[in-house]
Amino acid sequence: MLADDYLGVLNSEQRAAVEHTGSPLLILAGAGSGKTRVITTKIAWLIRECQVDPVGILAVTFTKKAASEMQERAVNIEERARFAQIRTFHSFGAYFLRKHAGLAGVDKNFTVYDDDDMITLLCKAVPSLTKKDASRLAHKISLAKDYCLSPDSPELEQIEADPEFADIYASYQKRLRDTGNVDFGDLIMLPYEILRDNEFIRRETHSRYKVIMVDEYQDSNVAQFKFLQLLSGVDEGSGTYVCVVGDDDQSIYKFRGAEVQNILNFQEHFPGTKLIRLETNYRSHAEILACADSVVKNNSGRLGKTLVAARGKGKKPVMVFLPTQDDETQFCAELIMQAADAGVPYSNWAVLYRTNAQSLGFESEFLHQKIPYQIVGSLKFYEREEIKDALAWLSFTANPRDEISFRRIVNKPARGIGATTQDRIVAAGTGSSLVFAAQKMKLSKKAAEGMEKFCSLFNSLNEMIPDEESAEANTGTSESEANLSEFVKEAVIKSGLLDYHREQDEITGTQKEENLHELMNSAVPYKCTRQGLLEFLDHINLDRTLDLQNENSDEDRVTLITLHNTKGLEFPRVIITGMEGGIFPREDKTEAELEEERRLLYVGITRAKDELYFTSCRSRRLYGQIKYMSPSPFLAEIAPSLVRVLGEKPASLGFGADDVPPEAKKYKKGTLVYHDDYGHGEIIATSKDSEGEYVVTVSFETGGIKKFLPKYQSSSLLVEDTDF
Repeated sequence: MLADDYLGVLNSEQRAAVEHTGSPLLILAGAGSGKTRVITTKIAWLIRECQVDPVGILAVTFTKKAASEMQERAVNIEERARFAQIRTFHSFGAYFLRKHAGLAGVDKNFTVYDDDDMITLLCKAVPSLTKKDASRLAHKISLAKDYCLSPDSPELEQIEADPEFADIYASYQKRLRDTGNVDFGDLIMLPYEILRDNEFIRRETHSRYKVIMVDEYQDSNVAQFKFLQLLSGVDEGSGTYVCVVGDDDQSIYKFRGAEVQNILNFQEHFPGTKLIRLETNYRSHAEILACADSVVKNNSGRLGKTLVAARGKGKKPVMVFLPTQDDETQFCAELIMQAADAGVPYSNWAVLYRTNAQSLGFESEFLHQKIPYQIVGSLKFYEREEIKDALAWLSFTANPRDEISFRRIVNKPARGIGATTQDRIVAAGTGSSLVFAAQKMKLSKKAAEGMEKFCSLFNSLNEMIPDEESAEANTGTSESEANLSEFVKEAVIKSGLLDYHREQDEITGTQKEENLHELMNSAVPYKCTRQGLLEFLDHINLDRTLDLQNENSDEDRVTLITLHNTKGLEFPRVIITGMEGGIFPREDKTEAELEEERRLLYVGITRAKDELYFTSCRSRRLYGQIKYMSPSPFLAEIAPSLVRVLGEKPASLGFGADDVPPEAKKYKKGTLVYHDDYGHGEIIATSKDSEGEYVVTVSFETGGIKKFLPKYQSSSLLVEDTDF
């Protein structure tokens, strides 16, 4: 293949990136700008045109799928690219570590411990730990390794303030080294330490790898950044060519340890870096990209770029304002069905939301409307562990002969009631109440204590669910005062399930607690009576039956997906739902966290190829109650001229070009202010409240964050004069 054949398909920016050599290179690749084509073409070009030995090329990315795709596409251009090392970060770390296992004190035939293995080993290393504490601390140890922190690192207290943590971490490390095995954090940290401490291996490595390329660099953590520095020998003048590809506007994995500062500060750590921006977008129409730019430009922590659409103008995105979340799910269903009637495949659509819990309403509506769908990146709502746990309590309260529900909940959280004891109770209670059977049975002291608590809980919950006639007699009306969500809430809290799954969230970064709250919300329309409970369970079982029928349908399905899981995907038509303050962005976010939330919205917007919709509700069921919502402040950052509006636009939303209050001109984001009580500060965000008043959020040097209404508080919130 001639150079013109494979280089001729590149635009000028892409070609410049491919043909660059010499100094370090940072390719700032906007969404849909063809970054994979650039990095794979560059590998082939270096081999073909620059005679770089492919054995001396190392290219790393973050998933096996991405690494396989890179390898395949590079080999399609240049067959010798198969000799280049194209791996995930952790795969290369494992390869390097096996090569130098003795220096790290591990067996060269080591296996890699996963999260569960870590917990088990930590319990062995520190027997006094409960499994719950071990789970939390194992997560902290992994986080420490992501920052290259050892047990004696002074910065360790930033990971965990408990003064005993360092000793626990050290005990775990000793036990881990005794096994000869490693955990995932070791796959980066140990190779880093080998390179740091051994000059001979460092020079040998620099001699081996003459080209190092990193894809998705915005997703790298501190340990990976430090590893890259030593691999490349940037501080030792090794001559290794370093090229990283990434997009600071798509750094959305802070909760996994990703550090956006790695890409923002790359030019400082790698002197002489050439920056090339890939700004031609081949995915989305211009109107969609204008919305994306309108949002993300409000971030201060970015290198900056403006995407240009190769596909032309297209349709304006649509902002849809709806009364309730039920109206939201119905609107989405109707929109999709109308398109289907016009011949648009279901698979063209993606419904995006901030948290997994939001999928429930769409799942239920789509099932009833016979709209085929798939959940991407998580289980369907009723298949999630925490939801099955909660429903087991509801089912068992309705029917205390339910063996399956009984076995699921009787020892979760642990009450000392093992499988053998459960078998005895079930055998004795066949055809009758298992609670009654358990109360009559002689058990060991530990099991008896646990069973007493379980039965007491069952009885208290059972009393909350009167028959319909009893409820009417007590209230003097046919309507029960409490709705069923109160019962679900009590069941989830008193059973210990809420605390149990909240602790799992802290360890794994999941959203189990939110899913449980969403289950409570879904029970609001039902009475807190036995009949209401049965109706609720019937509704759920009907959804499950419909879901099983849906499983047999063809593969043409709507995608339901969280915003985080959309990274790297694209869809012709995208609906971003739940655009309300407190939902997206979440509440009480610091400025850095708000910037990441804004990047998350940017990622969601840039998934859309042809059509984009935002939906926002005036009210939503939250924590078992109806809450009145305000539109997401991010919607106010999208200029009115960029969108078409359906529904009643809230007065609190945004400012048009001719709708800027005087306070907004004086108290802008970034303005330095002074307050008599709180001292010096900076305005970090602006918005409008539910009454349409202009609100500023100020971060003070003392560490506090406060909100003010400048229209009424201008005398106490003074703008600092920066001319002196």
